[in-house]
Amino acid sequence: MADIFDVIIIGSGPAGYTAAIYTARANLRTLVLQGEQFGGQLMLTTDVENYPGFEQGILGPEMMEIFERQARRFGPEMRMQNASRIAFDQYPFAVYTDEPEPVLGRALIIATGASALWLGLPNEQRLQNRGVSACATCDGAFFKGRDLAIVGGGDTAMEEALFLTRFANHVTLIHRRGSFRASKIMQRRVLEHPKITVRWHTVIEDVLGENAVTGLALRDIQTGAASTLAVGGLFIAIGHRPNTELVRGAVELDEQGYIRPITHTMTNIPGIFAAGDVTDHRYRQAITSAGTGCMAAIDAERWLDEQSAE
Repeated sequence: MADIFDVIIIGSGPAGYTAAIYTARANLRTLVLQGEQFGGQLMLTTDVENYPGFEQGILGPEMMEIFERQARRFGPEMRMQNASRIAFDQYPFAVYTDEPEPVLGRALIIATGASALWLGLPNEQRLQNRGVSACATCDGAFFKGRDLAIVGGGDTAMEEALFLTRFANHVTLIHRRGSFRASKIMQRRVLEHPKITVRWHTVIEDVLGENAVTGLALRDIQTGAASTLAVGGLFIAIGHRPNTELVRGAVELDEQGYIRPITHTMTNIPGIFAAGDVTDHRYRQAITSAGTGCMAAIDAERWLDEQSAE
């Protein structure tokens, strides 16, 4: 017989671990499928200074280790396995991993997060956390007084460019087209800002620097002319991809592919809840993910109580 858990949490970022703390403390038999790459996007983050309780800041991976240890204290089972498929047409729900038999859960919390889209440049990954970032609101404060660059053309790129002006000496916004797709008001704010310069029809060929970002290799796609831009940081703002492959076709998604909760954190399938960045294309912060993890756990606990009372 397959294992039957009260709650199966898929994901091990701030949302998943917070949900596990709450469900395990509520004496619900809990399984966390951490994935082979556990810890979420904070595993790619250096200093975290905006999470309450860490007054001196903390490294992202260290924070996730603390989250995991705190969750383990209450006794949930944790497996470093990826969920490969969910059988939505049976109850308890069956979650398949690389094991021969599925695990069964009376309630599921989907906390699989989202992944930043990257440019695919030769040195982009090597210089992550050394000046390359996909989150201006997370990392912008570490770049005070520097010249910075950001790439993108949507509202997120506009918002993050404006945010960076609080810290940067100057911000260069790089866009491969001759117009933005962002809303008109956001475009106007960027184009009128004295600390922002736009490089139109330009692509980044590579990130320069050995141990930290020192510049960018650029190419004008209209003329083919190559150039370099001296900057102390590069922010990628070309979007995020919600990790919803597991639930696509069953759980309702919004137009951007994020899970759309129907009642609080419950999805359109009763007993399946969602938390964290897999539902959030607006804030994408560790603290908001943890908050929705708490909410999903409480919603799951109350829903299970209702089922037992029927």
